[in-house]
Amino acid sequence: MTFARGFAAEVRKGLLNLLAGWRQVLVQMITFPLFYLLIVLFMGRGQLRADLLLPVLLGMVALTFIHEQVNRVFWSYLGDIQSGVLEQTYLTPLPSAASILGRQVAAVISAVPTALAVLVTGAVAITVQGGPLPFDAQMIVPLAAIVLGTCGLALILCGLTLVFKRIEIITQLSVALYAIAGGTLVPLAALPDPIAFLSRLLVPIAPGIEAMRDILLGGHSLTTLPTGWGLGWLLAQPLLITTAGVVLFNRLENLARHRGTLARY
Repeated sequence: MTFARGFAAEVRKGLLNLLAGWRQVLVQMITFPLFYLLIVLFMGRGQLRADLLLPVLLGMVALTFIHEQVNRVFWSYLGDIQSGVLEQTYLTPLPSAASILGRQVAAVISAVPTALAVLVTGAVAITVQGGPLPFDAQMIVPLAAIVLGTCGLALILCGLTLVFKRIEIITQLSVALYAIAGGTLVPLAALPDPIAFLSRLLVPIAPGIEAMRDILLGGHSLTTLPTGWGLGWLLAQPLLITTAGVVLFNRLENLARHRGTLARY
């Protein structure tokens, strides 16, 4: 019961923060779709080309989600550290796992509105341009892989902020790195082999984006994905990243508690 109440309280707190910051969410729901359209215009040399709208849309939705999810859970930890709330939380009987899971779920929910705004904008633009707007239920698998892998990345970054202070720039640099070399805007097959290898290995959204493009653009099934490392890696990579995130967060959390630095920033 303590776990369930703590988990529900963290989710509620995250959603209340989302509602309190509705103006910020509204601005993001406008600026991210505009950014998507500007990217397509840039890549299409001033034209919203139908052959670019869908491939870029798949990458942009994933990029928007990872940006929002990681930043929201990271800043929730950082805010609690700065205010001293996190240290007091660890003095209660509440299991830290309840707090961690609740923050992750709240961050995932909070990231959905902006990602949906990009998706709707892309769908409207594709329809207006007369391009195809395919749908396949198999998309659930790569989408779930993106969500799970992103949660693992967020755990790693939040664990680091418990021990190493003033690392906000890492979250911003990581998102910029995904946009440039993560296969979000340009397919990994078009990038140098070493960069494509590292992206498929380490970037939690890269295998999912490749799989979605193979399914929607190439008409392939999950078992016959021609690009990337196939269905096995699509399923294994987010599990490995999440496992690494859990292990690393647990060790850094114990280190911060041992040092007594949960409220030091």
